[in-house]
Amino acid sequence: MEELPQPSDELSVDGCPVVHLLDDPTDVEYVLNTLYDPTFVAQKTLPLAAIGAFIRLGRNLAEHDALPQNFETITPYLGIEFDVVTLLSENSIMSALPSAYYRVVEVNTLGDLYAGILKDDGTRASLSEEDRLRCIVGRQALLVKQFQPSYSLGWLRKWEFTDCTSPAICPNRREVKMNHSVKNYGIWALAELKHSSTTSIFCAACTLHAVESCVAGRQKLWEELPEIFDLPPWDQLKNVSPVAP
Repeated sequence: MEELPQPSDELSVDGCPVVHLLDDPTDVEYVLNTLYDPTFVAQKTLPLAAIGAFIRLGRNLAEHDALPQNFETITPYLGIEFDVVTLLSENSIMSALPSAYYRVVEVNTLGDLYAGILKDDGTRASLSEEDRLRCIVGRQALLVKQFQPSYSLGWLRKWEFTDCTSPAICPNRREVKMNHSVKNYGIWALAELKHSSTTSIFCAACTLHAVESCVAGRQKLWEELPEIFDLPPWDQLKNVSPVAP
């Protein structure tokens, strides 16, 4: 800004030109906090608004991959999943959208997708029409796909192993778990199956097969996640840097 030509009659303070910014004052405040207070970004968690400010005021960068995939680094609040998707969409951070969409459908009901989430401050977190449609279509696809053979929960529906040491127990327990998963109408497509928690339900052989099947199924589903939400494949998802006003 110092190199920009200034009119001779431009307002100044203490010899310094006054520059009028078109940016949101809150965004500017977050960035100034970062510049003048090194401890600000060293916090364990940051407000989503702060991360949004860094992205919006840094639009001249070629990539915007700074937004954490793990929401534990963002101060949590009701509706945060919706606001993260909105932030990514508005700033064209396409490479992070599939996992953000998944997070939305994993923790929210179909009703939430339509109505939005009422936040503690009285405002409502909601999705754009395009994001909402992607999430609704993706959610329905995940509900079906997660139980198909070779996917994360496919082992519950079709058991292809013959070395079970408790044939009078394990099949019944798989059926109970399958029915429970279906009735709860939830998304567990990328949920990890912990070996320790499974050993208390199934025999050792079935536990090993279940965990291995889940690991392979999660990887397969992750590779298809962009397509599930009607996006290009991972290797074609590019972050777009909008032209600053």
